[in-house]
Amino acid sequence: MTTNVSNDSYIDSLKWQQPTGVPDANNNDQLTQSDFFALLTQQLSYQDPTKPADNDQMIAQMTSFSMADGISQLNSNFESFASSMTSNSALQASTLVGKDALVPSSVLELTDGKPSKGSVALDQAAHDVTVKIKNDAGEVVRTIDIGSKAAGATKFEWDGKDQSGNPLPPGNYAMTAEGRVADGEYTSFPTGAFLNISSVSLKGTHGLVLNTGAGSVNLSDVVEIAQG
Repeated sequence: MTTNVSNDSYIDSLKWQQPTGVPDANNNDQLTQSDFFALLTQQLSYQDPTKPADNDQMIAQMTSFSMADGISQLNSNFESFASSMTSNSALQASTLVGKDALVPSSVLELTDGKPSKGSVALDQAAHDVTVKIKNDAGEVVRTIDIGSKAAGATKFEWDGKDQSGNPLPPGNYAMTAEGRVADGEYTSFPTGAFLNISSVSLKGTHGLVLNTGAGSVNLSDVVEIAQG
């Protein structure tokens, strides 16, 4: 007499069982460390006893999760650090209000009762350096003679008067600079202006932005800060 022993019930016990009930809600839909160990426990409980999980694979899974968890914590800490840095930068930048910032510019800002200050960037020594100031119509209202200068930044002031000594109305005036270099040829040079900082703004990826009467400039473009 032959006796058949069926192990179907044993095989069924090794199959994946459908979960019952509704899992708890996860506020951020992310796996936490407790979730990982719960999954790991389930994985071990349902593995084939004749083919246990490879130790190297288990270690690799645990290492991968540890790295992912560490990166997540690092991102959280970095966000907190960035927020703190932004607040500190805004607080420090508020001390710039009322001061003058030297920025590359072809515009001079003229205000009541205050001379306008600018700068000419000479990449080489030059003679007969002049700055021409123009109104909205493009007319030269004033020519400032700077003379002969060595290479470097040369600062100048404009009293807000035209060539005849008459006061000009407040506003923004265009300026150009040129001079005679070693070969005797006249060449143009870049200019800068000291603009009064009226306020400071935080604008996302642009960082700190300084607001002036001649427009807004990024803090990274500022060459020098001077008392207003």
